[in-house]
Amino acid sequence: MLVLGIESSCDETGVALYDSEGGLLAHALHTQMAMHAEYGGVVPELASRDHIRRLVPLTRACLRDAGKDYAD
Repeated sequence: MLVLGIESSCDETGVALYDSEGGLLAHALHTQMAMHAEYGGVVPELASRDHIRRLVPLTRACLRDAGKDYAD
């Protein structure tokens, strides 16, 4: 079984693809540290918009790195 894990708490967006037989196949991570640095901390509105913008590209990258497709 393939499991797609998605994490988007605070200032990072992460995606991982796990195979119950083969373990971790691939993962991708984006951090927003630089974006929030000028404000001295995480700005929730900016963080949530960036999570939305990054999720699909990170998922595609993770699937590509694992040699998988959405259909899998």
